[in-house]
Amino acid sequence: MKNIILFSILGFLSVLIRAQSTDAEMIDKIFTTALERGQAFENLRSLCKDVGHRLTGSHGDTMAVLWGKERMQLMGYENVRLQEFETYHWTRGQGAKGRIIAGQEKIEVELLALGSSVGTGNKYVKAGVVQINSWEQLDELGEKVNGKIVFYNRRMDPKKINTFMAYGETVDQRSKGASMAAKYGAVAAIVRSVTLKDDEFPHTGNMSYSTDFPKIPGLAISGRGANLLQEYLLKYPDAMFEFSSDCENKGMVKTNNVIGEIKGSDFPDEYIVVGGHLDSWDVGEGAHDDGAGIVHAMEVLNIFQQMGYKPKHSIRCVLFMNEENGVGGGRKYAEEAEKNAEKHIAAIESDAGGFSPRGFHIDAEENMLEGAYQKLLNWGDVLAPFNLHYFKKSYSGTDIRPLQKSGTVTFGLVPDSQRYFDFHHTAADVFEVVNKRELELGAASIASLVYLIDNHGIR
Repeated sequence: MKNIILFSILGFLSVLIRAQSTDAEMIDKIFTTALERGQAFENLRSLCKDVGHRLTGSHGDTMAVLWGKERMQLMGYENVRLQEFETYHWTRGQGAKGRIIAGQEKIEVELLALGSSVGTGNKYVKAGVVQINSWEQLDELGEKVNGKIVFYNRRMDPKKINTFMAYGETVDQRSKGASMAAKYGAVAAIVRSVTLKDDEFPHTGNMSYSTDFPKIPGLAISGRGANLLQEYLLKYPDAMFEFSSDCENKGMVKTNNVIGEIKGSDFPDEYIVVGGHLDSWDVGEGAHDDGAGIVHAMEVLNIFQQMGYKPKHSIRCVLFMNEENGVGGGRKYAEEAEKNAEKHIAAIESDAGGFSPRGFHIDAEENMLEGAYQKLLNWGDVLAPFNLHYFKKSYSGTDIRPLQKSGTVTFGLVPDSQRYFDFHHTAADVFEVVNKRELELGAASIASLVYLIDNHGIR
């Protein structure tokens, strides 16, 4: 009896070792294919240079959708199609202008309207400035900000090694700062760009209004501009700020997600989704945010085709539109998946830039998360040689999150985050700042995770 048990254990271990050896060989082949024969970098160049920035509802939106459909057809993906939905359309117009007025001095500074902000009708607004470094300070001042411009000057914490954590602790002044200032009668809100870098590039991003207070303009000021404004307010407490902005909301508009896939050999009606968001802000080229994620997702299918690997489950690439200012694409995809009773095993999103990959976040409904997380940890040995070692239960991605309620396990690629917020939502986010090798490593990392899920499951 003891011998039977011993032989059973040895047999199981032998099968396990062979499986790990096969997985390691396949993942090595995935990385080799991505680095030697990948198309991600050329696809990103084309998206950035042939299309450019692509805010929902803009001409760039239309061009990007056509680009995505044509590119996936050229790459030989199956069932390439558009998924139409409706969302609202905001436009920046001719942009924003601003200057500090202190004594006889007039100092021009770089501004960008925040997404969804109301404008000034291209008329100038001039008012005194109150600097705010915390919500408590704003509440203490209360009505003293009436008729003033509130200047939110809270910085990202440079001590945080995870810059996304520092971003998360600071971005609230961008998202709700205008409404909180309007609560006390302010005429506008100016927000220090949410970045660790002090340069001339203001960082836009979306904001929202509370229905309880008037809508006032919200604008981002560059790091150097914020430093100047801070310095002048110390020297001239009565300094004024003057600005104009002709952004506006233009109602509803139709746009599309772009979808393509490789059908599975064993389970063609069960899906593993890879995706990023096709839209970007209307400055720069949206290279890291989220052109990198778009070409990562497309490249996963290309790697499998180049290798001659036929997945067991269907691998679906989704280019989500409208993540930046509405999340209409992510919601629409999940609604259609539920309506069509599609079974999604897993979804993987890339929306943190094209930098060197470090691992994955994982998220799911509470009853599924721990088991899926342990399975991800079990793959650590085969992923570690490729510098994939960071695995954490955390938020995985905006566009794939709506799939979780149907039982889908979601993952987010985690690249090195140190430089991401140098470019995030700025005119500096262009193709030239993306490293080819780092981009290719990210695509290979996602493809490796897809391969493991396809062969071993995740639930």
